[in-house]
Amino acid sequence: MDELLAQFLIEGRDLVAQASADLADLAHNPGARPVIDSAFRAIHTLKGSVGIFPMGPAERVLHAAEDVLEQARKGTLPLDEDAVFGLVTCVDLVDRWIDELEQSGTVGPEADRAAAMAIAALLGTDGEFTETTTNGAATWLDALVDRSAEPLLEASSRLVAFHYAPHADCFFRGDDPLAIAAAVPGLVSLQILPRDGAWPGLDGIEPFICVSILEGLSAAPLDEVRAAFRLVSDQVQFELVEPHAHVGEAGNPNAGAATVLRVDVGRIDALADGLGELVVSANALASLAEDAARMDGALASRIRAAQARIEGQIANLHRSIGQVRLVPLAPTLRRLPRMVREIAESLDKRVVFAMTGDAIEVDKQIADGVFEPLLHLVRNAIDHGIEDSDGRRAAAKSAEGKVSLGVQRDGNGILLTLSDDGAGLDPSRLREVAIARGVLTLDAAAQLDDRAALRLIFAAGFSTATEITPISGRGIGMHAVETAVEKLRGSIEIESTSGVGTHFRLRLPATSLTTRLLVVAVGEHRYGVALDQIVETVRVANDALIPVGEGLACILRGKTVPVLSLAKLLGDDQQPGPNAKLLVTRSGGDRVALRVDGFADRIDTIVRPPSGLLATIPMVSGSALLGDGSVLLVLDLPELTA
Repeated sequence: MDELLAQFLIEGRDLVAQASADLADLAHNPGARPVIDSAFRAIHTLKGSVGIFPMGPAERVLHAAEDVLEQARKGTLPLDEDAVFGLVTCVDLVDRWIDELEQSGTVGPEADRAAAMAIAALLGTDGEFTETTTNGAATWLDALVDRSAEPLLEASSRLVAFHYAPHADCFFRGDDPLAIAAAVPGLVSLQILPRDGAWPGLDGIEPFICVSILEGLSAAPLDEVRAAFRLVSDQVQFELVEPHAHVGEAGNPNAGAATVLRVDVGRIDALADGLGELVVSANALASLAEDAARMDGALASRIRAAQARIEGQIANLHRSIGQVRLVPLAPTLRRLPRMVREIAESLDKRVVFAMTGDAIEVDKQIADGVFEPLLHLVRNAIDHGIEDSDGRRAAAKSAEGKVSLGVQRDGNGILLTLSDDGAGLDPSRLREVAIARGVLTLDAAAQLDDRAALRLIFAAGFSTATEITPISGRGIGMHAVETAVEKLRGSIEIESTSGVGTHFRLRLPATSLTTRLLVVAVGEHRYGVALDQIVETVRVANDALIPVGEGLACILRGKTVPVLSLAKLLGDDQQPGPNAKLLVTRSGGDRVALRVDGFADRIDTIVRPPSGLLATIPMVSGSALLGDGSVLLVLDLPELTA
């Protein structure tokens, strides 16, 4: 991908996110001047950025949006609900066109018509649009050529001529015309001219009004010259000028030095894999020290000291690589507000969406994987949770439904809470649907408490919808949510009150570079378990295990917790020891204890996804290489206890 395009995709999406957030605030407080200023700056900057790419429709739409916000800043056109909606539509269009630019290098053929309709809706015009073209025989060019004979004679290749006519109030917009023109790469000529043909007298100068026009020549490529004027692209014209002779050398197009180093993600991943191998090698020193201790205690101490130093350096390297992999959630979540509007519009519902905490940084793998489950949850909330306007009024609610997403730190991980103020979930209704669809038997449904009944929505093929729609109804969305969350080594909880609303809480790790494992013994075998899947480890006497039906249970923290034998779950008939060692985890939101034969080391290592024959083995989430060269199978506790 072209470096300039890659940079634009990052910056453009950040500006879209900023403008969207500001417009969401203006929908509730349209007179907030600081927010209007922030939205204006974001749209003004975005307009300049799209100007260097084949995105004419986007530039026109943003120019219209900028004009509306400029009038709002001056107080000549107060923002109302229709104006804010029109601005949101404009930003949404540009957001789609940025995606199209990334995929195909240009915007779609319908962009001109979509732009005309958006501008018409925003400005209240008839929607007619006539595309402007650059006048190839611009009168300013002839005069510039006459004044620039010497640079043209010395040029060895064609030059780019520019004519920059700043807005009269450009200083109030934060523009510095001279600085902008002077920063043009490969600049070989720059001239400052009076706007009206003659400079005003001292008594006629207004210091806050720009009365200048800047013209010049550059030896840099046209795209680089356009990029220099990207923030004021609507005020500049460009022409290509052939040299009059072929002597001399063009100006330096590489003015300025890069302050940001962009590294391909694959290289960072390779570095992380190398760190994982280094961790394995360091872990091997512990085994080596044990062997050395049998022959030479001093040598063993030296090996352990070396291991401690190496592990300290590994920890520093781990933190450094982890920091490089951290990215804010905002670019991933920026599509959600647009999705909410589109889904609500397709269902003829009025929904307000709010999002907080999206600036929190997480590992790129987590950021990439979290959008899919959130999208399914949002769809479900709007389709099944939020009532239509009539239904909400009948329930004494506001006509607009509310959906919110909050992100916050949660220990070493993050907590994402998606809430709606819709109809909520009725556990009794869920049991009835589960029985009717064959997901549960009548007896099994009767044994479910309300908390467990809520989790029925995650069962494959389960849906309370009476018909399949383009939004939902096939019973796969919520199952996909649980699968995606578990793939990220996270968990999801539900809290719902019928008639009031629903809260989904997703707990995810903030990093995924290495995984901290607890090694457990089951008979003569060892297995790894991710620490973030473990609630606690306890030791109890065998007589503390209480027979319940065909199984066992124990009392922990004042609550009854079922106890399962990990050996039996893995097909091992190993007899348990005299004291029960329990690994407590969660299954469907409830605590479950797994009986093991012993707890061994806690290690940080790279867990590799299962592949080949290993991928066919249930209840295994991956494998890790130990310091002695042996392979450790990592168990998937949610699948084991499901």
